Amino acid sequence: MPVRLRSGKITVSEATEIELNLDPREADAFNRQASRWWDPQGDFRPLHDLNGPRVEWIRAQAPVEGCALVDIGCGGGLLTEAMARAGAHVTGIDMAEKPLTVARLHQIESGLESDHRQIDYRHITAEQLAEESPGRFDVVCCLEMLEHVPDPASVVAACIKLARPGGKLFFSTINRSPAAWGMAIVGAEYVLNLLPRGTHRYDRLIRPSELARFVRVAGGRVTKIEGVRYNPFSRTVTIGGSPRVNYLLAAEKPRAADETDGDE
Repeated sequence: MPVRLRSGKITVSEATEIELNLDPREADAFNRQASRWWDPQGDFRPLHDLNGPRVEWIRAQAPVEGCALVDIGCGGGLLTEAMARAGAHVTGIDMAEKPLTVARLHQIESGLESDHRQIDYRHITAEQLAEESPGRFDVVCCLEMLEHVPDPASVVAACIKLARPGGKLFFSTINRSPAAWGMAIVGAEYVLNLLPRGTHRYDRLIRPSELARFVRVAGGRVTKIEGVRYNPFSRTVTIGGSPRVNYLLAAEKPRAADETDGDE
């Protein structure tokens, strides 16, 4: 269940108690690591290596130039900036405040702000943004975020709500499998020290069938699931094949006519 926090711990509303789909320990961990977000040799080295291939994979299925795109769980802005450079009008949201601060500063340092491709970074949950702006986005991205929240199905439902009819959605996460336990947790966190220990909890990893069900229950349509293989020694990324450990899922929000046709 989502945790219930009072204003003052996380500033979302000053007057009321708000239920947030948030694990404060996860937010604190990302806050502690925020200053190293843009260091390609640091704690987020795997994300730097994965970012380019995943951007290409997304753009091959959804040309983003001129589109309204939201990056759910944007952190320090790696994907967010890449999509802005590709011509998208990007909103990046996260509930860890220090990574957002880093993202805003890096946006200025990289020249995106003065290049008329300003990114709108916001401290807000996916569920809150979906209530505020339903059907606003052409493309919704939620990468490496679902395994860090208490209720991933709620985030997926919010993503579907944020997409316009016909909009494209892209998710990435880690399979709950023996291979993922050995490679993504034991190997990456305890043997190779690619990630800080405790970054991932095995019980929060999500099987592809579970994520696909979350999408369908929320009214979306799964269009593709592909595995992601990362070699930490060569720092190469291959997308395709079985989703044994890391994987990407593409979906779309049906148009009203599509939904009607499917019911006939």
